[in-house]
Amino acid sequence: MSISIRSLTLNEYLLPGNAACPGCPATMGLRMLGKALEGKYVLVIPACCSTIIEGPYPKSSYGVPVLNIAFAASPSAAAGVKAGFDVLGKGDVHVVVWAGDGATADIGMASLSGAAERNDDIIYVCYDNEAYMNTGIQRSSATPYAAWTTTTITGKSEHKKNLPMIMAAHGIPYVATASVAYPLDFVAKVRRAASIRGMRYIHLHSPCPTGWRFPSDKTVEVGRLAVQTGLWPLYEIDHGVFKLSDICKPLLDKRNRKPIEEYIKIQGRFSRVSKEQLAELERYVESLWNEIALMIEKSKTSGAAG
Repeated sequence: MSISIRSLTLNEYLLPGNAACPGCPATMGLRMLGKALEGKYVLVIPACCSTIIEGPYPKSSYGVPVLNIAFAASPSAAAGVKAGFDVLGKGDVHVVVWAGDGATADIGMASLSGAAERNDDIIYVCYDNEAYMNTGIQRSSATPYAAWTTTTITGKSEHKKNLPMIMAAHGIPYVATASVAYPLDFVAKVRRAASIRGMRYIHLHSPCPTGWRFPSDKTVEVGRLAVQTGLWPLYEIDHGVFKLSDICKPLLDKRNRKPIEEYIKIQGRFSRVSKEQLAELERYVESLWNEIALMIEKSKTSGAAG
């Protein structure tokens, strides 16, 4: 689905004067989400940075209805909201869960898996800033290997949980990865998700200046480097068919990937990465892309376009 800036609505559903930090990726994602769905949606938001961005009652920074819900309950609550709209004959209204990685990969994982198993008719977007930023930059299972947080002061010793592939293993209709640094790709994937019924999951990479320790004017640069180094591949799994996004197709040849050092050197959270840890990150990226190549080949041999 080809999207251009000129084709996007001029209406704004994230309002100015909100409580976000400078350079906040969540606001970038929320703005593009609104333009993708053109206001025909409601948000279900568990406890996270976006609850703060929303602002104090009775005002709101969001130009659509919002249900704020407990950390672990957003997928089941969203399913109930969607069922209510259907009963009222408003089936064209999308219900979107907008949740951080803590509410997705950790605290909300059970209810998310349940919604996927039931194939609830919701769109779930995880804006992944790779830690519990709202409560003080603590480690989550989405925090990458070797990254500093206030609870991994010598660097996290485990690799990032692969949530998109976990969701794909549930057999839901649509799974995609995206990045706030590539907004039109994100808009296209949201619109594709909106055209499908059932459970749809988008994992949005969201570099956080505060938690990742980089200048607030570098959010897009950091996000692009995550993709260009191969650490964050962009793809879709549409009804079981894996498709690498055009942006990332050249990266199948590792000679086209930028060195990982270009990505980590901008971020204070990686300031103490050792040579051994860097080598492990390089090994991880190579393994990741070997798996992607196998999925593309499997799609080809099964008669699908990869």
